[in-house]
Amino acid sequence: MCPRTKEQNELIRMQRREQILDAAARAYFRTGGSFDIRDVAREAELGYGTVYHYYATRHSLIEDVLVSGFERCELALAEWASPRGGSPDDTSIFTYCKALLRLWRSDARAYLVYKMAAEHYAGLPEKDRHAAKKQFMERLYIPLRAFVRREDDSVDHMLAVLVGCCGLHYYAGTSELDVDRIARLAIQALTKES
Repeated sequence: MCPRTKEQNELIRMQRREQILDAAARAYFRTGGSFDIRDVAREAELGYGTVYHYYATRHSLIEDVLVSGFERCELALAEWASPRGGSPDDTSIFTYCKALLRLWRSDARAYLVYKMAAEHYAGLPEKDRHAAKKQFMERLYIPLRAFVRREDDSVDHMLAVLVGCCGLHYYAGTSELDVDRIARLAIQALTKES
């Protein structure tokens, strides 16, 4: 048996890190945010020492979960907004809502960014809350609000509908999200239609 190459070891390290980050996001929902490294190890089906080797503290683990979640959400927003010209209509915003829900359904890290934002990042240490809020505002909220061109609180209501309904998927264990229905509810919240 040949020893692994440097590239193979790096690939394994990256895959293991992704496995741990996914498990941490799932553990967050399973434990209500009060998980520890052992919970993550159990969720990832890895040894405690393996997870601890990558992340010695819960705080550093949450930090990396959010960093990767922000990147994924920002990419989704950019992909949706880039081909659009002119002013958005309810159809394009509806499409974005559906895309966001699909992303969240398959990516707990991306959902956690919005879930924690809705809670003002209360699960983070006090010293990190402001930076996380600022990052959310600058990277996701302000660009969305500018594109949607709403100055009132309707974007907040739209996101609240999306976050709340997707929470059923994570907290209640609902296997499937009715993406179209939830997106329609979000549009109603945005346009204030009944």
